[in-house]
Amino acid sequence: MNIKNKKWTEEEFFKVREEVLKQWPTGEEVDLAEGVKYLKELPDHKNFAKKLWTAKQDGKTLAQPRAGVALLNEHIELLSFLSEEGGADLLPSTIDSYTRLNRYEECERGIKESEKAGRSLLNGFPGVNYGVKGCKRVLEAVDKPLQVRHGTPDARLLAEITMSAGWTSYEGGGISYNLPYAKSVSMERTIRDWQYVDRLVGWYEEQGVSINREPYGPLTGTLVPVSISNAVQIIECLLAAEQGVKSITLGYGQCGNLVQDVAAIRTLQELAEEYCEKLGYENMQITTVFHQWMGGFPEDESKAFGVISNGAAAAALSGATKVIVKTTHEAIGIPTKEANANAIKATKMVLNLLEGQTLPDSEELETEIKQVKAEIKCIMDKVYDLGNGDLALGTIEAVKQGVIDIPFAPANVNMGKMLPARDNKGRIRYLECGNIPFTDEIKAFNTAELQKRADFEGREISFQMTVDDIFAVGKGTLIGRPEKK
Repeated sequence: MNIKNKKWTEEEFFKVREEVLKQWPTGEEVDLAEGVKYLKELPDHKNFAKKLWTAKQDGKTLAQPRAGVALLNEHIELLSFLSEEGGADLLPSTIDSYTRLNRYEECERGIKESEKAGRSLLNGFPGVNYGVKGCKRVLEAVDKPLQVRHGTPDARLLAEITMSAGWTSYEGGGISYNLPYAKSVSMERTIRDWQYVDRLVGWYEEQGVSINREPYGPLTGTLVPVSISNAVQIIECLLAAEQGVKSITLGYGQCGNLVQDVAAIRTLQELAEEYCEKLGYENMQITTVFHQWMGGFPEDESKAFGVISNGAAAAALSGATKVIVKTTHEAIGIPTKEANANAIKATKMVLNLLEGQTLPDSEELETEIKQVKAEIKCIMDKVYDLGNGDLALGTIEAVKQGVIDIPFAPANVNMGKMLPARDNKGRIRYLECGNIPFTDEIKAFNTAELQKRADFEGREISFQMTVDDIFAVGKGTLIGRPEKK
């Protein structure tokens, strides 16, 4: 497989495209010329990229939920409810697990069984099976822009169908939708497949249509250090930009310490812009998305609202362009549409109260920003070194060697040597660096911060800290303190 970080030619793209559209019969519905015409006719307020960029210029943080069910009419009803009752600024279509695995025959059975049962028996919307016509029905039934949210290593056909249907934002990337989601998919495969998706978006861009791309920031959503998450986002940003993508929203999953959360979003925005400028990618529209708490939630709804509101405040104070809203049913199962709408309303109330406010500069914030940037530089420099200057090749090798190492990821190719834990203020640090190429100074800093916690708690630095931290928020605290005897 010949992989390089080089923009695909139209000849190369259209040759692969012939096979992509054959994956399922609805691929025959995709007509690029009709798709361009349809997308150009969309009003600006239904174009995801345009709405995000306007919010960025206005200094506003938009609210977006997650949502998706199997039946077309029920999915429309759900999104309409979240828009009208919840007041969502942007709308999702969370895709079901069978589609994520390209198992479209099982999707078809799931749709039929859901119709018989009168309720969704799939955990999302099977966009490929409904095809361009079905996806257009969803878009035309709502008055907000639509984004595809999924978790698919090979998302090429889903991209073709939904973009042609007027959905103007597409989530995922070759790292972020492989390592946290799949067990045995090679990095070579996903980098190649996501180059296709990005080239498709770049092709639309060349026709005068702006479609937003959003790498998935939280990764496994469990104690992911800022520099790992941000490095992955920057890499996926640059890989997309090479294929012609212009509107990119970079994500981050809330860690819980306000200063570190703000530092994460600021460094993500600043470094992505710096790398794009350095590499000659012009006219980029880079925005950010803050994911509310992705770990374990308390079962008590009142406490869960506290977690949600805390995430909304951090998103606003960080200056993120968008916040992904969780619900009070996270610890229970799939949320009702009412619970989802209530969480959006709670989030928007906090965003409204904090509009125009940012976390003031401080020595603590500057120290954190400096630290995150230093860690990211070590990772990025090594990635380029491993690829002899080629980012795609370097990324593949960096994952294999553990330079990019995501905690608790299921992928076989993920090294799994790095371990995180919280310091005494709840900031996520490196307990074990594994093969991540940090300087001795950076390693010493992380150890020293963890030692402060160990001294405070009267125990040794150990993996038990990590275990305690994983369950802490569900029990009502940020840091997993040992129980007092």
